[in-house]
Amino acid sequence: MISWNRVIVWALDMLALMLLPQLISGIQIKSWLAALLFALLLGFVNAFLKPVLLILTLPISVMTLGFFALIVNALAFWGVAGLIEGIVVPTFWSAFWGALLYSVLSTLVGFAVGERR
Repeated sequence: MISWNRVIVWALDMLALMLLPQLISGIQIKSWLAALLFALLLGFVNAFLKPVLLILTLPISVMTLGFFALIVNALAFWGVAGLIEGIVVPTFWSAFWGALLYSVLSTLVGFAVGERR
């Protein structure tokens, strides 16, 4: 069963996502529904696919002192954006900065709600 805390975090993550176009040029979010779907799908990708990708890219991540993990994060963000109609992330650098800022905002939301420790 899904806890209410998780639903609140998901909704606040969606609001954080709605802030990105204001802060990063190029990113467009055309509807609340697109933002909700993006937040949900990105959560699934981060929970299930991203750990596998991080393990597969571990040697290059070690060689780049962890920077490549940011590249994987940006590619996941860009890939999910490409799947959802109504979300436009035109360039890799928009995805990079969008993913970085979204990660920071999402982490702050999790701390504020008490979900992440």
